[in-house]
Amino acid sequence: MSQYFQIHPENPQLRLIRQAVEIVRGGGVIAYPTDASYALGCLLGNKAGLERIRRLRQLDDRHNFTLVCSDLSQLSLFARVDTGAFRLLKTWTPGPYTFILSASREVPRIMLHPKRRTIGLRIPANPIAQALLAELGEPLMSASLILPGETLPLSDPAEMRRRLEHHVDLIIDGGAGTLEASTVVSLLDSEPEVLRVGCGDPAPFAGEA
Repeated sequence: MSQYFQIHPENPQLRLIRQAVEIVRGGGVIAYPTDASYALGCLLGNKAGLERIRRLRQLDDRHNFTLVCSDLSQLSLFARVDTGAFRLLKTWTPGPYTFILSASREVPRIMLHPKRRTIGLRIPANPIAQALLAELGEPLMSASLILPGETLPLSDPAEMRRRLEHHVDLIIDGGAGTLEASTVVSLLDSEPEVLRVGCGDPAPFAGEA
């Protein structure tokens, strides 16, 4: 049975944030809000947690998991970022975007695409997500909360509680989520490429091409 915390979406209660981080550090899997859809997350390098997320979402080993970071300095530890990519990241983070970049050696192998050393990275603007990351002091390994056979993310915390209470260790109710995941942009080549259109406006990246 999972725990269920109601956390204020604009002024997160530090006591509950600390309890949530204890669960993550203890190997737990959580459902938490971002500025796009809700996400599933666990501690960086938590292989068992990552496999639980894979099973819950029925993902294969080709799925690009995302590292959700607190800021650009943290993100730059886990990716190779050239000048052009840095300029885009500085302009469009924090925000509802996931950027595909070449991974650094700091990224656990279990998170990497089996044929390409790439990783998705996010810096969310959501106050709850930011509070979690600040208290944790490292990124969360994450995937959008889209269940098998469905095209839209779960957005109602009460429904999450009903459907996930035996599958995750904590559900954070930060209010209703969006029905769109983040917009995914590849920065692997000289020109950005929009791989998935979500709640982040793709126009700035299409205009770079």
